[in-house]
Parts: sequence; structure tokens; C-alpha cells
Amino acid sequence: MGTATDNEFLVDRVETALNSIRPYLEADGGNVKVLEVTSDRVARLELVGACGSCPMSAMTFKAGLEEAILKAVPEILRVEATNLTPAF
Repeated sequence: MGTATDNEFLVDRVETALNSIRPYLEADGGNVKVLEVTSDRVARLELVGACGSCPMSAMTFKAGLEEAILKAVPEILRVEATNLTPAF
């Protein structure tokens, strides 16, 4: 579907979108890594540090990370976190 260059360009744009949220994550001892953008336009993220085990991470993911990426990079069809902790 897309070339590696296309995906690298999308990864850069996803990183830029996440940079607006990173200071809030870092303030709570966490962060987020972009693992990949798949050929079918799925951005795969990993929550790291405190974010990986925080019960609020599902809300942070949906309301913050996913929304920022989908708004800034409309080519992305879906955002997934590989290690989301379910909210209690």
C-alpha cells in the first residue's frame, strides 16, 4: 500500500502530534513511544513509565493521545496502544 518513506513521514507527523501532550505525561512520570505506523495506517503506541501501569491510562489514551493524532494526521485510520491498562 504505502512505501517505507510514506510511513516514516507519517511516524514523524505522529511524533509531532504527541509532542504537544508529552509534557503532561512526563509531569506524571510517563511518556509514549511510537512503535510503528502499519501499511494499513494504524499508529501503534506504547505507554511507558508511569503511563504503562496507570489505571487512568485508558482515558489518557482516548481523550489525549488518540484525539491529538487523529486530528493532526488525518491519514491515520486507527490508533492502538499495545499495553493499555484497563480502567477500574
